[in-house]
Amino acid sequence: MNFKKIAIAASVLLIAGLIVYGYLLYRDIFSPNTRFSEKEVAIYIPTNSDFNQVKTIVEPYVENMDRFVSVAGKKSYPQNVRAGKFVLKQGMNSNDLVSALRQPVPVRVSFNNQERLEDLAGRIAAQIEADSVSLLESFYDERFLAHNELTRDNVLSMFIPNSYEFFWNTSALQFRDRMEKEYRKFWSQARLDKAAALGLTPLEVSALASIVHKETVKIDERPRVAGVYLNRLEKGMKLEADPTVIYAIKRNNNDFGIQIKRVLNRDLLTESPYNTYQNTGIPPGPIAMPDISAIDAVLNPESHNYIYFCASVENFGYHEFAVTHAQHERNRQKYVRWISQQGIKR
Repeated sequence: MNFKKIAIAASVLLIAGLIVYGYLLYRDIFSPNTRFSEKEVAIYIPTNSDFNQVKTIVEPYVENMDRFVSVAGKKSYPQNVRAGKFVLKQGMNSNDLVSALRQPVPVRVSFNNQERLEDLAGRIAAQIEADSVSLLESFYDERFLAHNELTRDNVLSMFIPNSYEFFWNTSALQFRDRMEKEYRKFWSQARLDKAAALGLTPLEVSALASIVHKETVKIDERPRVAGVYLNRLEKGMKLEADPTVIYAIKRNNNDFGIQIKRVLNRDLLTESPYNTYQNTGIPPGPIAMPDISAIDAVLNPESHNYIYFCASVENFGYHEFAVTHAQHERNRQKYVRWISQQGIKR
């Protein structure tokens, strides 16, 4: 009789223990375990991180770390840590958190208007894990340049400004190689045919487009400006583009923070292969990163007889175009008077 009572009591205790264990297990796995007010937060786990580093990263967002660690262990996560960007949502339980840490989400990487490759490297480094030094080294790698028939002067042409999807833990080499593929894709047969019809290579188109880009921010005016420069090239004239003089001054001084609003006559004498007042033809590389509208403006120029243009003082942001030097000189004098009235000396 006593044995029967003991067996019953033991069974009751076992069942109670199983219930408690089941409850605790359920709570550990399925009860909410976040502590942030936002709907979701993004965390970044660096390459080669271990579980201890992950715990440090997620700790500010997890209500009960013991529960999280317990579930992570049951799901073998500590042995399978992944790097990247991850999104945690408010109210996630421990099971959800571990599952989220197994699924890196992509990031949108955007860039445009970079004046130098160094600027581009810094811009990209702010958006993915790779640092600016490793990015710059990959861009300037001699084997890479030789393989793609690029130089340190024109490699900026390879980066087509846009928004691209990457995983955050993308390496410098992975980023560079993806950009090479995007460059090949951008230069479709249709664009290649248009460049060939102009007697230009894609790299020359990009260099010329960078000048067009700097000359006018008005997208609708870029085909007309491109037409002017193409007319000059056809006549064997120098491009005589002020933005190339400004770039040459910055490059010679190794100071791209210089602000130059007015190009002076003495500036036109600046010694540089980029100064189109001193050199005939297209510069050895882009003076900035041209956007797609500038590239397509060169490939689809407006057909006209204009040889000259000057900033308009009546339609600000646009330019006055001229066929003859006499017409241009009248436009130029109007601009010189206006800029002098503004007190702009440099």
